Amino acid sequence: MRIFNSDGSEAEMCGNGIRCVGKYVYDHHLTDKQIVTIETLAGIKKLKLFCDNGKCQMVQVDMGEPKFISEDLPNVEGEKINRNFDVTIGDKLFRFTVLSMGNPHAITFVEDVNKIPIETYGPIIENHSAFPNKTNVEFVQIKDRDHIKMRVWERGVGETMACGTGACASAIASGVNGYTNENVTVELPGGNLNIQWGSNNHVYMEGPAVEVFDGQIN
Repeated sequence: MRIFNSDGSEAEMCGNGIRCVGKYVYDHHLTDKQIVTIETLAGIKKLKLFCDNGKCQMVQVDMGEPKFISEDLPNVEGEKINRNFDVTIGDKLFRFTVLSMGNPHAITFVEDVNKIPIETYGPIIENHSAFPNKTNVEFVQIKDRDHIKMRVWERGVGETMACGTGACASAIASGVNGYTNENVTVELPGGNLNIQWGSNNHVYMEGPAVEVFDGQIN
């Protein structure tokens, strides 16, 4: 799988996109397996397909291990997890937890995601000089220990309805900051994803995949 953003840049991985690829290859009879592996720039990902009457309805993806130290991330020397990356925009200070799910993410916690002018802050953080390959930006509201709400400014795209790797990164960031448990429902404008941080340190993302339309290009 290769995934390209709307600005033409190529992303290492797309959590929502890989679920759609899993559904596509099963529904179009390119495989009859319900366990499939898909190669991405972020490594080989294992998918479990939940199917009924020849159609895939839900997909669980083993997203691999979160990385807290990476050449794509700003790191604090001597710290295993950077939970204190501060960015001041105007008169507002944002404190980010940074990590990689195969691509870079900066997660900050806010009281109400609906009140964040994401189109103002998102591009500034995305292009911050501390991120050599830019970054995805997540604004996260803690609802309770099993439920968070998220808005995302995706690198090379802008605000989107959902981001699978971002949902994983936000769930992990919520966990390492002590806000949530290992299993978290991430509420996004486009729907919910279930994220589990397993005892093997792998992150598992589960969510639906739905065919919206088809067409032909000459």
